[in-house]
Amino acid sequence: MRELLEQHDSDYDAVLLDVDNGPEGLTHSDNNWLYSLDGTSCIYNSLTPGGMLAVWSAGPDSMYVHRLKKTGFEVEVKTVRERPGKGARHTIFLAKKSAA
Repeated sequence: MRELLEQHDSDYDAVLLDVDNGPEGLTHSDNNWLYSLDGTSCIYNSLTPGGMLAVWSAGPDSMYVHRLKKTGFEVEVKTVRERPGKGARHTIFLAKKSAA
């Protein structure tokens, strides 16, 4: 994924990540780059103005929100249930690149 993102500046309207358990590469340490400041910046640069990054996570992560904002994203964090009205709670990070 890294190579793909690094090749494309302002090409994507959206990047959707459901990788590992969220912003901590718990299962595969290679995934840590995606959530690092460098990876977050690369994703930001790969998005068109107004483009959106959506990231599924098993739980909240305030440091990831901080990295997203530091990169320039407008960030919204949603908590959702696994199934309507029941099941585990998950976190969705919605990060929008400014349209300007």
